[in-house]
Formats: sequence, structure tokens, C-alpha cells
Amino acid sequence: MSRTVGDGLSELRGKLAAAGIESSAREARRIMAAALGVAPDRVSLMQTDPLPHAAEDRLSGMAARRCAREPLAHILGLRAFYRHEFRVTRHVLDPRPETEVLVEAGLGAPFERVLDLGTGTGCILLSLLAARPGAEGTGTDISEEALAVARENAQGLGVADRCNLLKSDWFSAVEGQFDLIVSNPPYIAAWEMDTLEPELRYEPRGALTDEGDGLTAYRAIAAGAMAHLGPGGRLLLEIGWRQGPDVSEILRAAGFDSLRILSDLDGRDRVVSAARTLSGP
Repeated sequence: MSRTVGDGLSELRGKLAAAGIESSAREARRIMAAALGVAPDRVSLMQTDPLPHAAEDRLSGMAARRCAREPLAHILGLRAFYRHEFRVTRHVLDPRPETEVLVEAGLGAPFERVLDLGTGTGCILLSLLAARPGAEGTGTDISEEALAVARENAQGLGVADRCNLLKSDWFSAVEGQFDLIVSNPPYIAAWEMDTLEPELRYEPRGALTDEGDGLTAYRAIAAGAMAHLGPGGRLLLEIGWRQGPDVSEILRAAGFDSLRILSDLDGRDRVVSAARTLSGP
């Protein structure tokens, strides 16, 4: 008797759970959907259908990768983030739901020009531009591979004509001033790297850590941001949940005011918000 989709789904769910994946049922459904080439909500309607051999082969390969704790987004090639789906590869940081707090904060006030430092997939910048049809944006990254992913995502969201993506080490290739500067920089301290979840082994290390105290990027951004913000311009930086006081002090010393720390849905500090004074230099 041939195996059914339900048989394969049940087996996959067990394997994922045994590998320590908490959301095993949801992920099993998504992997099965990818193997079958259908939408995830179709899987529950196909439980008694025979599982095609080709689909079973694809399922086996994807299951092995996920049980080795490769991120699901890398396996599927996509990650849902702030109302959109973004192309994801091993060359970019996998967007996290927590980062949506940064997007929401950016959309909390008007802007016409936005700069995203270390754009990766482009998820922050492109989500902002998609929500503000009149705005233009610039995204920087030191990785050509990451910029290629961001360009693909910009095309997919239909904002490529309003988006300039360039290779730059923070502000080194950036010109002009902006109403809003955003960044999710590498903020994990070197000593923390060995304590992280296994999935992070598959992500670009340089997007995670500065190989120091986790604050190097904030110092660089604080040093250059004032010159690239117009009067009243805003700066929004994602942070590690214990970094709020340190990052706030770095920005205060650089001349920023209106400092606030914003929390994510779990109540953890997630974003530091600052502004350039209207009468500032």
C-alpha cells in the first residue's frame, strides 16, 4: 500500500520534534507543501492522497536539512516578514519577526528619504518603501551577494525604481541627507556566539557579530549619522535586549536627543529611537 501525504506528514513531524524543533507541526506542514508544490493550507486537504515518489524524495532532502537545524527560510528560500515574502539565501540574515518593530517605528512619522545601513535581504528598507509610495530609499551592505538578494526582493515588491542599493562600509559610499536612517547591525558579542541557537551557524557570521563587545557598529553609526540626517531626522537602531542603556549613551554622546527604547511583542528592549535636533549642527 502506497504511503499517503498524511503518513509522510506524521513521520516528518516526529523527526522535527526529535531534532528539538518546537514548531514541528507548523514546519512539517510547510515543508510538505514545498515538496508537493502546493500552498500550506492545501496540505490538510490532501491527507489521504498518495505521496508521489518525486515529492517524497524532495521531502527527504528537506527534512534532513531541517533536522540538521538549517533555517527553514534557507530551505524554502523565502521568509514572510511584515506583509511580504522575501527571498533568503545563506548570504543574508534571516529576517526575524522582532525586527518588524523597527519597521512599525519607521512608519510612525512621515519621511521622504530613508537610508538602511547593512540592508541584507532589504526587508526593512523595502517594507518601508512599499508602505510609503512617495518615498525613496538607499540600502547599503558590504556584501555583493547580499545586495544581489536585496535587488531581487526590490524587484519582487515593485519598489526597485525608488531604491538605490550600493556597496558601502556603513557611510563610506553614502551621499546626501535623509529623513530617516535605520539599521539592524551585527550586535551579538563574540563571547555570546557559542550560546546561540543552532540555526545561526548557517547565517553569515559578519551579520551577527562584530567579533567584539557587540557595540562596534553602533559607535560607527553614531559617528556618521548626524552628518546624513536632516534637521529633525530620525535614527532607529535594532538592539540586543540588554543593550538599550549602552546604545542610548553612545547616541547621546554623539549629540542625539529624544532618545527612547521600544519593546518587541515579548516585552524585550528591541529598538533605540533617536533624533537630530531641529537646531542642531
